[in-house]
Amino acid sequence: LDRIGQHQDVEIHVPYLEGTAQETLLDWYERGVDLFRDSCSAGTMIFDTFRGRLLPELKQRSPAFDELLVDTAEFTGQTRRELREGRDKLLERNSCRPDVARELIDEITSLETGDSLENYLEALCEAFGVDQEFHSEQTLILRPSEHMLTGHFPYVGEEGTTVTFSRDKALAREDMAFLTWEHPMLQEAMDMVLSTELGNAAIGTIKLKGVPPGTMLLEALYTVNCVAPRELQVERFLPLNPMRLLVDARGKDLAGIVPHERLNSLIEKVKKPTALAIIKQVHKEVEAKMSLATTRAEQQLQEILATAEQEMRASLGAELERLEALRRVNPSIRAEELEHLRYRIEECAVHITHANLQLQALRLIITT
Repeated sequence: LDRIGQHQDVEIHVPYLEGTAQETLLDWYERGVDLFRDSCSAGTMIFDTFRGRLLPELKQRSPAFDELLVDTAEFTGQTRRELREGRDKLLERNSCRPDVARELIDEITSLETGDSLENYLEALCEAFGVDQEFHSEQTLILRPSEHMLTGHFPYVGEEGTTVTFSRDKALAREDMAFLTWEHPMLQEAMDMVLSTELGNAAIGTIKLKGVPPGTMLLEALYTVNCVAPRELQVERFLPLNPMRLLVDARGKDLAGIVPHERLNSLIEKVKKPTALAIIKQVHKEVEAKMSLATTRAEQQLQEILATAEQEMRASLGAELERLEALRRVNPSIRAEELEHLRYRIEECAVHITHANLQLQALRLIITT
């Protein structure tokens, strides 16, 4: 039963035909298994135990059915008690490490109570031309506008879509979409950002002490692109964060000296006509800096891939050793499982080796 958002008891109505197998089965469920008041994880075992006596009663109910109900109820109660008392309490204690669990809970709470998702959605809507209307606390109405850059925005219908960042609201209101970083709306919107040219090139000016006016810096963002079958899960071992380079006139990388956030706070925007005129004048110099940035990025990529392969072999190798040790005492571990894991290790290594860089964004910065 779906109890999400329910605050009252659920009334269960079971239609059946009197004098048929449906009535007999209903009585067995209710008076024998007590299925409508308590969940029964041993239902299959109970049915298998009384199958031989129950099935004939479904064809023709007899006086022996009352005895069957008593026996079923007694067996069900005993089985439930054994299941409750037979829990491996040591295993339960070991499966939950309080310190690790608390850290994970705190991290989840921080993600859910922070405003980074709301800020990101606001930026997305402004970039793609989606109207936002305040509905209530932590809740917005998104509507398409006449100024949208694309024909549609994921999961925003013509009449609009109500979204909320509150889990409690989403549980109580079926007409509200609960937005998380994993929601298809956010996932598809991120894909739109990555697959289109929106925001992948920019130009700005900056004032830096000790740097002559007219000096050009080129900021480049790369991601590691690895095409591999999904079942290999190669992405586990590759970095998710983009690789950032900030190349000066001599080809030196200043990314470690000037953080991205610091740069954003100092840069001033350039009007479009001015930007187009600048690009025409410095086109060749920008291409030269792009070549320098790509060379440095490729050097960093080799270190990243070597680390990724090392982590992959350590992780999957430990799993392989565990299965090999387990198979020596447990014949149910099949040799095919070990071979598949060895195959996966080698395939992951091949795909990691062939990973490449994908340029995601460029920003030309000119000192004034």
